[in-house]
Amino acid sequence: MTVLMGIAVVHAQQPSAQQAPAAQPQAQQQPEQSSSQESSPEETSRSRRNKPRDYKKWAFNVGGGASLPYGTTNTYVRGGGGIAAAGAARNYSKYFGLRLDFQFDNLPLRTSALQLAQAPGANNHAYSLMLDPIINIPASKNWGGYLVFGGSFLHRSGKLDSSTAIPGSLCNGFFTWWGNCFAASLPIDGNFLHSSQNEFGYNFGGGITRKIRPNVDFYAEFRYLHGKHNNITTDLRPITVGIRW
Repeated sequence: MTVLMGIAVVHAQQPSAQQAPAAQPQAQQQPEQSSSQESSPEETSRSRRNKPRDYKKWAFNVGGGASLPYGTTNTYVRGGGGIAAAGAARNYSKYFGLRLDFQFDNLPLRTSALQLAQAPGANNHAYSLMLDPIINIPASKNWGGYLVFGGSFLHRSGKLDSSTAIPGSLCNGFFTWWGNCFAASLPIDGNFLHSSQNEFGYNFGGGITRKIRPNVDFYAEFRYLHGKHNNITTDLRPITVGIRW
């Protein structure tokens, strides 16, 4: 009897011992639930990649206007010559980019310059390339501004219709600026009607923008452009208006 009662007690205690591990899976499920609530590294990096940019990677501009000569250039060139300009900018952020501009400037000679050249008429113009960092300054949803500054390359050329100046005579101030004097004299061969010279220099300026369509801005810009070669200078202050997109 004592043995049978001991066996019965052992069998009665076995189910309670087997039920104890059943509570462990519930405890193991809690870390899984908490881990599911946290974003995985892949999901975090994907959300960062999908974040939209608040600026355009590329921007383009075209415009026109007039140029105001400065310094020695102002002595021989009338103000108000026409301008045609075009450019492209690579933006690296909402505030900073790199901009390349091409500009054509018509540089009409003054009557006093034609008298010094002893010429009845002439044409004169300049082509310039400007590579500048650009700093964009957003002011509001529709208004903004920007600053540019950097290096420039300028090619100035022109042609006198004719001239009664004597080859080999001393150069005056106009012919020195025209760029065809050698040893302070006009070429003996008479090749001084044409002018062509390359100049390196700098430019700086700024502008304001006004949004007129979702992806189109109107802009007005003022710059100072300087070029120099062999102590001959070209100084212009172009004023340009146009659109950029």
